[in-house]
Amino acid sequence: MSSQHAQPVYIVQDKGICGGQPRIAGTRLKVQHIVLEYEHLGWTPDQVCDAHPGITLAQVHAALSYYYDHKEEINKAIREDPEFAEYFQVSIFKRC
Repeated sequence: MSSQHAQPVYIVQDKGICGGQPRIAGTRLKVQHIVLEYEHLGWTPDQVCDAHPGITLAQVHAALSYYYDHKEEINKAIREDPEFAEYFQVSIFKRC
């Protein structure tokens, strides 16, 4: 008898959605947004969940795990995305 492990898919990429950037499945919330809030704004995973009703703590941790496995790719996307730069600025002003 073999054992099978079913693991939900939390992170997806589709060419036609969010410019093909990795995002939380079923949403338009990009991994890079989670990274901004966690790494750069210093939010806890719970605070990230509170800021995005409808996402779970498991999804936040999956996004962070994806980031650490693909750090160079995500950091490059952050640097090259002007829309993301605007999001970053708005996020900072919300905290002030």
